[in-house]
Amino acid sequence: MKILKTILCIFIFVQPAQASMDDIKDHLYATTGIDLAGFIETRYGMRTQNDPHQKDESLAEVRLQVDLAKDLDWGVVKLKGDLFHDEVTFETGGEFREFSLLFSPLNNMDIKLGQQILTWGTGDMLFINDLFPKDWQAFFIGRDDEYLKAPANAVKTSLFYNTANIDFIYTPTFEPSEYISGERLSFWNPLNGQLGGQNDQFGLEKRNSTGRDSEYALRIFKNVGSIELALYGYHGFWKTPEGMTTNYRLRYPRLSVYGGSLRNQLLGGIGHLETGYYYSRQSDNGKDPLTRNDEVRFLAGFEREIGKELTASVQYYLEWMQDYSNYENSLAPGTTKKDEYRSVLTLRLTKLLMNQNLTLSFFGYYSPSDDDAYLRPKAQYKMTDNWRLEAGGNIFIGKKLHTFFGQFEDNSNAYMGLRYNY
Repeated sequence: MKILKTILCIFIFVQPAQASMDDIKDHLYATTGIDLAGFIETRYGMRTQNDPHQKDESLAEVRLQVDLAKDLDWGVVKLKGDLFHDEVTFETGGEFREFSLLFSPLNNMDIKLGQQILTWGTGDMLFINDLFPKDWQAFFIGRDDEYLKAPANAVKTSLFYNTANIDFIYTPTFEPSEYISGERLSFWNPLNGQLGGQNDQFGLEKRNSTGRDSEYALRIFKNVGSIELALYGYHGFWKTPEGMTTNYRLRYPRLSVYGGSLRNQLLGGIGHLETGYYYSRQSDNGKDPLTRNDEVRFLAGFEREIGKELTASVQYYLEWMQDYSNYENSLAPGTTKKDEYRSVLTLRLTKLLMNQNLTLSFFGYYSPSDDDAYLRPKAQYKMTDNWRLEAGGNIFIGKKLHTFFGQFEDNSNAYMGLRYNY
């Protein structure tokens, strides 16, 4: 009921102010040169089945985003932030999505410093060489897709040459992803061999902040005709806590990743390949059962239009654990064993209707090795240039509680949202 009242209030009070908001934006730009944009939205979601570890509501929030940009002639300052009220956690607060300065000290150099969203690689909702923060919790409960990418405080330097282009990203202090901790979503607890939630949150080992906690990421990329080629390197830490101390506190083991990617036109569409070697520097060649092993990861994908305003894409993803025999020998009796190979298939379908005002989409993950799946149906209707209505679901299916998608089965949910863009 609260969310319905909120939706009604937004519609009643914001709609008449549309013309006034346009006047405010025009006046602000004319007097200060500041571009203003953003949105106000409300979203509500409910679990579709009982979860004894969590509330029935998976999402209930109102969010205001303000996006400001100012061209200083010698550089661009950007500030994007959210104010929100969350009825699930009873939190009211704010967060920066971006607070950055972009400038070009040389004709062939760009530098962007501050809080920013970082991304690269070829995957669609699958990431190998994109070792930048993610927020899978936001993704799983039905927030807008943009919230999957979490911001990081970093310095990004881009160099442009005829032979190749270079991106180098320095993150002074390690920026982890938002992992599933039990606060909003139940998860598999390997210590007691059952699902846990808010009462099963692990402690976290404190990280070093004296300079040894920094991250470095490198991309060298070039177009050769229609082919996009890239090489990647990363030196830092696993982005989620893939290790545990002997006193059962989660930790982020050290990680280095080396990879490459290719994208090119193929069979009337676009094909892409990506691979990466994950060197888990504290795994002791698989002999440490509390630290994730080295891995080889591979991704292949293809996308093309298969009908009028109907696009389809498919991907195959593989994780190959290294030193598997050492891993098996290190396991304690009764411990659930991971597979040496974990594979995932994805399918995306997107259909545009009603003069492209209605978008119907589906994205699905299926793991043949884990025998589990994650399905994301969504409908998005553009009512006017400013108003957007959305409804969708996050459906988890799995036969085993310890597999990645299977552990979230009780978190399956349906959601709806109303957004006003100004």
